[in-house]
Amino acid sequence: MKIVRLERWVVGTTNRWRFPKQRFSRDLLALSQMCSVLNIDPDDAMKNPDKLCIPKIYKFFSENFKDDGTQSGEADVTLECLGFKWELHHPQIFQSETLAKLYLTALMHNAKSPSRDLDKTLKGNFLEMSPAKKMVISLKINDPAVTRVAFALALKNLYMNEVEMNADDVLGVLASAHILQFGRLFQKCITMMMSRLTPSTVKNFYLASCKYKEEQLTVACEKWLAMNLVPLVGTQIHLRHIPQHLLHKVLKSPRLFTFSEFHLLKTLLLWVYLQLNCKVQAIPIHETMLAFFSSFPKKCCFLEQDIGQSWMPLFLCLRLHGITSGKDLEELRHINFFPESWLVQVAANHYHALESGGNMVHLKDLSTQAVRFGLLFRLEYTTYSEKISIYGYFFEIKGIKQDATSYSFSMQRIKHTDLECPSPICEHSAISLRAQRLVRYEIRAQTLVDGRWQEFRTNQITQKFGFLKPGCKSHVSVPLAFPFSLVPLCSFPPSPTSGDTWLQMASDLQEAHVPLF
Repeated sequence: MKIVRLERWVVGTTNRWRFPKQRFSRDLLALSQMCSVLNIDPDDAMKNPDKLCIPKIYKFFSENFKDDGTQSGEADVTLECLGFKWELHHPQIFQSETLAKLYLTALMHNAKSPSRDLDKTLKGNFLEMSPAKKMVISLKINDPAVTRVAFALALKNLYMNEVEMNADDVLGVLASAHILQFGRLFQKCITMMMSRLTPSTVKNFYLASCKYKEEQLTVACEKWLAMNLVPLVGTQIHLRHIPQHLLHKVLKSPRLFTFSEFHLLKTLLLWVYLQLNCKVQAIPIHETMLAFFSSFPKKCCFLEQDIGQSWMPLFLCLRLHGITSGKDLEELRHINFFPESWLVQVAANHYHALESGGNMVHLKDLSTQAVRFGLLFRLEYTTYSEKISIYGYFFEIKGIKQDATSYSFSMQRIKHTDLECPSPICEHSAISLRAQRLVRYEIRAQTLVDGRWQEFRTNQITQKFGFLKPGCKSHVSVPLAFPFSLVPLCSFPPSPTSGDTWLQMASDLQEAHVPLF
């Protein structure tokens, strides 16, 4: 025999605002307490249980007052909150579920014959129940995010559809809307926050999204930071305030944009430096940061010391094999930041790749292990390109503005003699004279359109690159148009000869009305 335990809803005088969505069933103690709070005869409630369903009464009042734009010059409801008395009108407060429930409860307490008045209300004669004198309701708020200014703006939205808010007030208004259960205003704040993401606001907006479980705002913050971590946030002191768990999610995101793996590494090192130097109020030069990490004891690397162990998961997200410059690798060894085993593995992979003519046999998954390169295509550009090298092979990633509304991105192989001399990417670099090189690659382009990130990408392509046209250029480019439409892409089967060089190119576009860079 199975015994089902009934759940009791406690509604004593200390919990008077916990109204159930359904009437009480088989719990006479709770029924007695509920009737006492609402000033309803228990016998009458047993005969007509609908009287206990406050949401039903609230729905009735809100629907009848919804289109009632009239209001007398004198307020008929006084709200005591935050040490102030706010003068309101009862038709407007029904936009807020919290205020509506407070008002209805006060109304039933003041009614001489609550049972009779409720009957009239449910029949539609709610005007007979309108209070003859001003109602006083009280609301206690303990949320420090709710300031008097923010609460005043929230109440102002009860009367006006368009109330100006700035980024400094929106968090307080959001908290006020949540307490007031003012759905229209709450969603308005969320929409505004999604369009006002900046290095100074992304942290607080993200934490607010977690607090109120607003998935759309959480995703917007993560997407924005994935695109702006390296080129924008990583150049400002606001980088210090990015929470570690958010940074970890962004580092694992496939949308993460970076100019190169070394750029991403420098951004992470700067984040750690700012965590350990809280009084620093300006971005240090790179040499200052290197000297700081070099000052730690040499008995073991920084990440294996007590001070750095908690940040190990962040650096495990890096693709250190994507750092191929001998100068950059020597710099990493000098600051004694990474475990020696990590650096030895990276050096071994580079050695084997060079020995086998550039074949990166140690990489298995393009989406998680590809060497990342990126460029930023600004609105004023008509064409822009960056040159990259990997294991003696040189490529150019290029963006072209076709017309006012469309763009295309591609990459092509170039000769080392096509580089400007002296070129940083050619200095101390191996040079391969092999006529053809099999490359597996993927091109992505991301842009901000009407406040939302749009991503366009090729499939994973395997192509043989030579020096002469058309074999020197990628078969597939990413076409973009406004409004966006993606031309069907074609892929080519891999060649059975030679090994693979894995390459990923990321591109980022900006709309004119979004001054992020």
